[in-house]
Formats: sequence, C-alpha cells, structure tokens
Amino acid sequence: MRQVLIYPGEDGYWVVECPSLPGCISQGSTRKEAIANIKEAIELYISSLQDDGMPVPEDRFEAAVLTV
Repeated sequence: MRQVLIYPGEDGYWVVECPSLPGCISQGSTRKEAIANIKEAIELYISSLQDDGMPVPEDRFEAAVLTV
C-alpha cells in the first residue's frame, strides 16, 4: 500500500504523486484515470528498483489537513 496525493493540475488534468517514491508522478484526465495511472507507475517504479537490486523505500508519510 502507498499513500498518494491527488490534486487538480493547472492544465485541467488530475495530478497524482507518491511521496514515498521520489519522482513517481502521473496524471489523468479524470481522477479515476489518474489513480489507475499512478498504480501502474508505482508498480513499474518498484519493479525497476528490485531489478536493479536497490531497496524499496517504505511508505512512512502521514497526512494532515490544516486550517489556516
């Protein structure tokens, strides 16, 4: 399981990133498409790390919503 951040981009697409995997970012024209795309990106990212014999970072992030 991985935590992801999803938010609307300036171009009208949904942007999704996985903070525990630096540089693992995707997008989609809908939230559903963006989530499907980040799932694939996460799988490929982890597979690439494993193929290279590198450790896979753990998901250690917590989210909080602040009122400012």
